[in-house]
Amino acid sequence: MTSPAATHLDVHGREPDGVWSAPGRVNLIGEHTDYNGGLALPIALPHRTVAAASARSDEVLRLHSVQAGETVEVSLSDVGPGVPEGWTAYVAGVLWALREDGFAVRGMDVTVDSEVPLGAGLSSSAALECAVGAAASDLFGLDLLDGDVARARLAAACVRAENEVAGAATGGMDQSASLLCREGSALLLDCRSGGTEHVPFDLAAHGLVLLVTDTRAAHALNDGQYEERRRACERAADELGVGTLREVPVGGLGSALDRLSGDELRRRTRHVVTEIARVEEAVAALRAGDLEEVGRLFAASHASLRDDYEVSCEELDVSVDAALSAGALGARMTGGGFGGSSIALVPEGSVAAAEESVRAAFAERGWTAPRCFAVTAGPPAARDA
Repeated sequence: MTSPAATHLDVHGREPDGVWSAPGRVNLIGEHTDYNGGLALPIALPHRTVAAASARSDEVLRLHSVQAGETVEVSLSDVGPGVPEGWTAYVAGVLWALREDGFAVRGMDVTVDSEVPLGAGLSSSAALECAVGAAASDLFGLDLLDGDVARARLAAACVRAENEVAGAATGGMDQSASLLCREGSALLLDCRSGGTEHVPFDLAAHGLVLLVTDTRAAHALNDGQYEERRRACERAADELGVGTLREVPVGGLGSALDRLSGDELRRRTRHVVTEIARVEEAVAALRAGDLEEVGRLFAASHASLRDDYEVSCEELDVSVDAALSAGALGARMTGGGFGGSSIALVPEGSVAAAEESVRAAFAERGWTAPRCFAVTAGPPAARDA
């Protein structure tokens, strides 16, 4: 990555007031639970999106993306639901949401660059939102990086930007991970209460590696599929007379399924309720040092996402199966699905074999070569310079 500050000077004609960055995330387990008031267990990636930024005295937001290779100007007075479109919505939407929340923000010159793979299901959009939100907090004295309560408020603004301006009906797990995770830990996020706990996540101590496979299969969360799943869960909750599916206990799942009107709602509900239970089991297993159990839960989660929630795809299934065949303790798709990435718990001595197994499986099918890389739990959004 070239220096964002140097690019900022070239593009905007002045030095940035500072440089901020925010991580992408990998969700270990707890998929499509966040908008159901459930539990999720993400880690922050070491891969980050960087924002060099300068405050302006007017209403103009001037954005330059190194990845897109373009500079765009937007007036903050024009920003709102559906406007602007494309990648700029994730930046402009954050400032709009902060204003809606009562914060005094003005225009900014912003230069963004990223190491988070785009379209890989690793939350590149949330990393972008949180990096810009962190910049705005410092530039305009909002104090939204000062402690977990303040960071949670910034995360909520970033979620609103993604939901209302960018039009992606995601839950809040991605932004919470980017702003609240800690190095060396997974974040147990209770999406009903907003509560968080930090769970030690040190695979090296167990001779293991978390291997991510970016399948390079197309991935988007604003194409209607994600929204359909969310609406199905809301219909199921309504039929069951509960606020969210979090209120359905796993022990009462059978009777709840009998009360639902169709097979689709039954399958969606079964995934959500059992996935929330798997998060609790995974946390207990991590704390007990039982990584074989974590691997088993990974596999069960993937089967549920594939069969009941129907958000996997052939590339994800093949990458999971190939990693398991090469000795992974467990593997699953991660993120919203319909493409993106999978993760696998792999013994250190089997990493090369797992990578080769996945690549060979893709080559056999004539698919674009996947990108495999190991990750560790990284730190949250922060000011870098």
